[in-house]
Amino acid sequence: MKQILRYDQLSCRLQVEGLPDVSIGQSAGCVGIITGWSLQWTGRPELEGERDHLLALMTVILPYARHLVSGLRRSFRDPTGAVTVEPDQDRRHRISLRSSQPGHPVLTIHLDDAELADLVRVIDALRLDPRLPLPPDLLPRPQPLRSRDLVHRLPLQRRLAAPLGGLAAVSLVAVLSWLVPPPPQPRPASTLPSSGRPAPPRS
Repeated sequence: MKQILRYDQLSCRLQVEGLPDVSIGQSAGCVGIITGWSLQWTGRPELEGERDHLLALMTVILPYARHLVSGLRRSFRDPTGAVTVEPDQDRRHRISLRSSQPGHPVLTIHLDDAELADLVRVIDALRLDPRLPLPPDLLPRPQPLRSRDLVHRLPLQRRLAAPLGGLAAVSLVAVLSWLVPPPPQPRPASTLPSSGRPAPPRS
């Protein structure tokens, strides 16, 4: 029996249709085989697609939002090129969807921060729904941000503290080396015997 899972937010609704996978013993209330999905927007055309399109959308939206929260505005694109999300003007966000059918134009959607947050919430609800268990290898695991990506978030004082501190330490050591007197030189050993008398001349 076909199952329909709905995830609602203020500006969008994600709906997933599918069947339970009886080969792994799923109950009637679960979805193991996704047959289709739709994403309904307020005032925008409805999106529809297959399982691969849904996974592509999740693959780019989740890391994009994670980087955005960390102050990094960069674009993401899934390996197949079906979905691309990138920063837009006026701090908006542009999602480009490419159909797998030839002859269809690229669909572009512009979202503000609130609409993007709603999209992330419905995707997270889908990802964490126990009724729709997704294999862990289908979605990339969250990776820690690289330190060079976060350098710009540190205040200038903190970024300069380490190099300036190292330079000051080296300068201090150099100054002290000039001020400290050199150690005394050892006196040369005496050629006289221990008695203090001169040695007899050799014949």
